[in-house]
Amino acid sequence: YYSIFKRGMKGVYQHCGEQHLHRYLAEFDFRYSNILTASRLALMTARALSSLFKGASGKRLTYRRPDLAE
Repeated sequence: YYSIFKRGMKGVYQHCGEQHLHRYLAEFDFRYSNILTASRLALMTARALSSLFKGASGKRLTYRRPDLAE
């Protein structure tokens, strides 16, 4: 965690006032806590695909382009 914060402060936020340091720390804390791991990403993808297929149930797949439809 500290190395990510240190790299960000030296790279992105080069000039940080001491009075605003708590805000930068809060941002890095939020980012570190919300990192998408592979398992969380797979679960989110599975849920998204499931809802997509539920919405497509009973619909026909056509190969006609909509702009060329008669």
